[in-house]
Amino acid sequence: MELLIPLLLTPLPVLVVVAGLTDLTSMRIPNWISATLILAFFPVAFVIGLSPLEVGLHFGVALLVLAAGMAMFALRIIGGGDAKVMAAASLWLGAEALMPFLIWTAILGGAFSLVLMLGRTWASPHMAGAPAWVSTLFRPKGDIPYGVAICGGALMAYPSSMLVARALGG
Repeated sequence: MELLIPLLLTPLPVLVVVAGLTDLTSMRIPNWISATLILAFFPVAFVIGLSPLEVGLHFGVALLVLAAGMAMFALRIIGGGDAKVMAAASLWLGAEALMPFLIWTAILGGAFSLVLMLGRTWASPHMAGAPAWVSTLFRPKGDIPYGVAICGGALMAYPSSMLVARALGG
């Protein structure tokens, strides 16, 4: 069982990294990533021993984040994949890690956006021969792949989640 617990905790970090890299290189986050995060949560919650009430609270947090994400999508602030992966990550993070997740995502998103905007100004003349995804990423006034910030925020907040605390005996 000792070896099983660390393995159970890996879906969130692995899948948010995949989401961030996929968004960075394609400006899309596939639905299978969010769906896998959601499906993987329930067996992990069971093995770690979350009560039905605690699972319900995690689910409520995810629904709240999904509603906020849908509103931001409707306002064209973030993409649909961003909204879905934020909600799926929030399911894993729960109420304890929600604020750190949102704060880290905002900080990293702002920093990444600033660096990318500065890079777009500087890099535009030097894009000849770059892979298509790099040219797309550095296109002036192009979209910002916010999945990168979501990934970073989730990774920073995950250690403060109830799942990690319970898995590590806390």
